[in-house]
Amino acid sequence: MLASSYESADAPSGYQAVANLIARYAELVDDGDFAGLGVLLADATFIGSGAPVHGREAIEKMFRDTLIVYSDGTPRTHHMTSNLAIEVDERAGTAVSRSYVTVLQALPDLPLQAIAGGRYRDRFERRDGRWCFLERRVRIHLVGDVSSHLRQAAAL
Repeated sequence: MLASSYESADAPSGYQAVANLIARYAELVDDGDFAGLGVLLADATFIGSGAPVHGREAIEKMFRDTLIVYSDGTPRTHHMTSNLAIEVDERAGTAVSRSYVTVLQALPDLPLQAIAGGRYRDRFERRDGRWCFLERRVRIHLVGDVSSHLRQAAAL
């Protein structure tokens, strides 16, 4: 099979690898895979409204302690990442990104609605040929009804 100009048999470009990491974060949160989030962010510092959190176990614990999980094992959310701007320095093996996040939630007794909106600012580094998160900075600017999402509204 021949690779088109949009596909490569080699590793993805830094831009695509970073975009994939950003997408993977949303998938893991929405799947309720907090262990997976710990692995994804193992080398990163997570900066939200509380004290910065660093390390696989600490990040996994933060998500477990913060988000409500339902009988299907998920928080019943859908994180939409948009307005993605990625700047990659391939030579240095570093990248930064900024994006918007909108969080939707629906439950049997809660109609589908936007519960939060904000921005991500991320830093990445290529280590041993693989891109990884160094920092995820989350700033939520718009807050709806998060009572079915967060264990404590102050956690936002």
